[in-house]
Amino acid sequence: MPSIKAHKPGLCTTIQDIGRIGYQQFGIPVSGVMDEFAFIVANYLVESDKNNAVLEIPFLGPTLEFDFDVTIAITGGEIQAKINNQDVKMWESINVKKGDNLSFGSLKSGMRAYLAFSAEIDVPVIMGSKSTLLKSKLGGFEGRQLKMGDIINFKNVKVLSKKNTLDKKYIPTYSHNQNIRIVLGPQDDYFEESSIKTMLENKYQVTKDADRMGMRLAGEVIKHKNKADIISDAAVFGSIQVPGNGQPIILLADRQTTGGYTKIATVIKADLPKLAQMLPNDTIEFSLMNIEEAQKEYREFYRILDEIKESFVVKPRVYTEKQLYVSKKLFGNRRKK
Repeated sequence: MPSIKAHKPGLCTTIQDIGRIGYQQFGIPVSGVMDEFAFIVANYLVESDKNNAVLEIPFLGPTLEFDFDVTIAITGGEIQAKINNQDVKMWESINVKKGDNLSFGSLKSGMRAYLAFSAEIDVPVIMGSKSTLLKSKLGGFEGRQLKMGDIINFKNVKVLSKKNTLDKKYIPTYSHNQNIRIVLGPQDDYFEESSIKTMLENKYQVTKDADRMGMRLAGEVIKHKNKADIISDAAVFGSIQVPGNGQPIILLADRQTTGGYTKIATVIKADLPKLAQMLPNDTIEFSLMNIEEAQKEYREFYRILDEIKESFVVKPRVYTEKQLYVSKKLFGNRRKK
């Protein structure tokens, strides 16, 4: 069976896809990739389904040996990748041959890189997903991050006959200071207007207490009118909780399904990939949008992804009437005898 072997596992390399959709009512977190943009583009580059499982690579990448031919793509945070000690580029498709070794250094910018394959990672589908939820030891490769010596099997392998390269205009840059757009709610009425103003007029720093579940921030205290606790309600990717200490927490991919802290605002869909690439000590400035503006950005996020997918499709050549006329005059109507 086609497979890769992990000679070095990287810092916390896991298998991820878009996550477990429809199971939060049973207390099962969605999980899935942190950076949806980099994830989907990686799959488009290798002409795989947009939800094909990938390797998510935070901070420091693995060293992998391939025992089959396949096409790969590397996206997300800037990371130095080599095949057989020769540098390879990100944001384009790369054909790998049997016996090749793919190695990664540490990330130069951003926090997470993504490795996609023109093949399917052969691990169990649990509740509609192959994603790894580390805290529950669920999904992925035995419910855990990769270890040295692990062998990951693949199926439905193909090799692309053409190279796909992402236009530079689509490649994101990962800054240490990000403007993150939010919509208020659902419990913004638990806060004084002055507290919302405080949040919007000050920078907040990402602390070391940041993982796939949530990102604790440090900055000016956001005060409640009365108390920080509520009856637990649904938590989404991007919910900004404010506990009693007034320091916000942004919930991320592995978040709990419900939460009992007031949520002052929610990060818009289009800015979630920015959060996924932020490092401890990076800073955030929040800016406010209304629902209509956020919906517009939502549609634009997916429109750009559709545009990227379309750019990799080979289109049949369209001939003008003049070209067809010249061709007919030169070659006539040839019929098989």
